[in-house]
Amino acid sequence: MTINWFPGHMHKARKEIKKVMPQMDVIIEVLDARIPFSSENPLVPSLRGDTPVIKVLNKRDLADPQVTEQWVAWLEQERGVRVLTLTHNQRAEALGILDLVREMAAGHDFQTRALRVMILGIPNVGKSTLINTLAGRSAAKTGNEPAVTRAQQAIKLPGNILLYDTPGFLWPKLSPEACGYRLAITGAIRSAVLDFEDAALFEADFLLAHYPQLAMERFDLGEQPVDGLALMDAIAARRRFFARGGVPDLHKVSEVLLNEFRSGRLGRISLETPEMVEREKAAAEETQSQDL
Repeated sequence: MTINWFPGHMHKARKEIKKVMPQMDVIIEVLDARIPFSSENPLVPSLRGDTPVIKVLNKRDLADPQVTEQWVAWLEQERGVRVLTLTHNQRAEALGILDLVREMAAGHDFQTRALRVMILGIPNVGKSTLINTLAGRSAAKTGNEPAVTRAQQAIKLPGNILLYDTPGFLWPKLSPEACGYRLAITGAIRSAVLDFEDAALFEADFLLAHYPQLAMERFDLGEQPVDGLALMDAIAARRRFFARGGVPDLHKVSEVLLNEFRSGRLGRISLETPEMVEREKAAAEETQSQDL
């Protein structure tokens, strides 16, 4: 899925972050535990320099726990990076981030000036909800649609910590191509720019390849469909989603597949593994070199 969704406010956010990031003591990047690579902004490594980073794998309760363990080990191989996993309703766990922030800023003189911490993350990853938990009040807007935060703001936290909130922003080009599908499936991209059926077909194929039993049980299917389109047809028949002439209503099926994944009703599913991502990156690089 090729998506070039880079609205004006996101371009502005990128410029603002580039300007202020060198002034930060610690960076917190909030990722979706189901897609840690696809939800990671590739601009951050080039902008952060040597600033320590805490990568928060949010929505842990929706992800495959075994795959999440693989991601924690993989991400922490990068110098200056620590990883925490969170669920949306565990306040004590979330507050543990501040302890790690202080640990990673060892030697900072809190009496002289506030510790400057930047928190960022792509749209709809749960960044604003986490900020409100850390602040103990409604300091950031939250919502189910991506790109709720539109302007940078500084939030005072206990212990002389100044938290800089940033708008969620995507990068100009989503690569490898599978990243675009995964972002669409998890809800990081606005519905208005999505091809619902295209994204749902990618999800259906992935389910059959990696979590067939969950799909079979959720939709009460007697036998495993041969491919993603057959799965969508089977769901249409099971749920009686038909358009005129008895044709399967794939748009309605697509909405069900996407919504049930996002809500966790399909089960705990991760859409990518470190090994999978390494293969895709290698393939994308090879294709790019051939095009030159």
